[in-house]
Amino acid sequence: MIVDMQFPPEIIVADDSAKLAETAARAIIDAALEAVKARGRFTISLAGGSTPRATYERLAQSPLREQMPWAHTWIFFGDERGVGPEHPESNFRMANAALISKVPVPATQVFRIRGEEGDPEAAATNYARTLSEVFGGRRGELPRFDLILLGLGVDGHTASLFPGSPALKEVFRPVAAVHASAAAVPQRFTLTFPVINAAAIVMFLAAGAEKAKVVKAVLGEPTSALPAAMARPREGRLVWLLDRDAASLLNVAKSR
Repeated sequence: MIVDMQFPPEIIVADDSAKLAETAARAIIDAALEAVKARGRFTISLAGGSTPRATYERLAQSPLREQMPWAHTWIFFGDERGVGPEHPESNFRMANAALISKVPVPATQVFRIRGEEGDPEAAATNYARTLSEVFGGRRGELPRFDLILLGLGVDGHTASLFPGSPALKEVFRPVAAVHASAAAVPQRFTLTFPVINAAAIVMFLAAGAEKAKVVKAVLGEPTSALPAAMARPREGRLVWLLDRDAASLLNVAKSR
């Protein structure tokens, strides 16, 4: 499913991973303040992974912690493993430890994917229902997140959208249960590209030399078929925040 973007990708390169976390945290604050000013609330979908975790940890520290409009922030998740919220592989557990438990965001405004449910399809349907209820759209209308954060795997996957997955062809369902046979926890749940590409801002976070080849494959090849290349918001911004190592094979200058 290829979507035409209204705007070209924005590529921001930080000097190192620490500066990347700082830049990303400040970008989240900027998006939040703008959304609250315009619509009264900020909706964000969090990503798993070590680079997003560093961003969450920075956002939970002063003075940035005090700059976020937490009372007006609604937190969701882009993907989850088929585990409970206390499991070491849980994206919620990571985000809760790094950020959610350390900031004054109301618990009623945090919506995790219940990966521990016995019926994966029911879990995906229930999260889709939650999205519909919270965003309050008309039947069949996709939610429009203010910001969706995404990570990047060395195989080109993002969220839990892996190469060859049937979920890549999804055109209607906002949430899918997927099976990733090579993963430590094969059962996964993920937002689909219809939702990702409806967002106001889609922001990739990638750091480390091991990501350089896949970053080049996604951003340097216009016909790339990798899942991450399918993130193409129709009426929003696509932002790539990279450290110098991850951007080393791109022909771009350091901008942060």
